[in-house]
Amino acid sequence: MNRTDERTTNIPYPATSDPLLQLEYDSRPPSGPDAVRLVKCPTELVLRGMPVICPACRARRDWLLINHRRHVWIGCRCGTEWLEPEITRRDFDAMIADPTWTHYRTLDDARDVLGFDGLFAGLYLE
Repeated sequence: MNRTDERTTNIPYPATSDPLLQLEYDSRPPSGPDAVRLVKCPTELVLRGMPVICPACRARRDWLLINHRRHVWIGCRCGTEWLEPEITRRDFDAMIADPTWTHYRTLDDARDVLGFDGLFAGLYLE
């Protein structure tokens, strides 16, 4: 398989029959330009003096911040996400208080596990 084929395949992890190699691959921290990082923000966010409010359900707190490259998105429990240009990657890095990470295979897996897939719409989990 050449490099072009490797980039165009949609396999999120190497296909291997060795469970130890698969566990090692799945346990690696996200790295590289396509890494996606998440941090939960249970408190209210205020950007330029204005509180962040979900455009769909009007929630005011309990956010999921998603960082990919230089962009940061805000996710709500109702499943709504939007790009937030007011939050820079530097701001995102400053919000990360715990250096230990839980790794998820996909962003959809993370949304499901953390409860930001719309299932808990209208609820604040503390």
